[in-house]
Amino acid sequence: MTEAIEVTTFRLNGRSCAEFVAANADIDAWLRRQPGFLSRRIAEREDSTIVDVLIWASAEAGRNAASGIMTEMAHSPVHAMIDQRTVDWTVAPVRHSIV
Repeated sequence: MTEAIEVTTFRLNGRSCAEFVAANADIDAWLRRQPGFLSRRIAEREDSTIVDVLIWASAEAGRNAASGIMTEMAHSPVHAMIDQRTVDWTVAPVRHSIV
């Protein structure tokens, strides 16, 4: 099984990155319960674009969780903080890794 990287980029609707991170407590707890979840990092570019990176045990695990986050976690306040028109999402299998 090959690990996969999920990368989502987006802009926020007038909220700060710190507010967004704080609002992710329920999403983080949900992610920890998902099969194949390994880690998550949230970063902010100089232009205020948010970069949300997740590592999964497989691309399938990442895709399965992505569909669940929009249904099981539809009530989360984070969704309203995101300018949905700016979302770019992808999951790709890892082809090379060093630690």
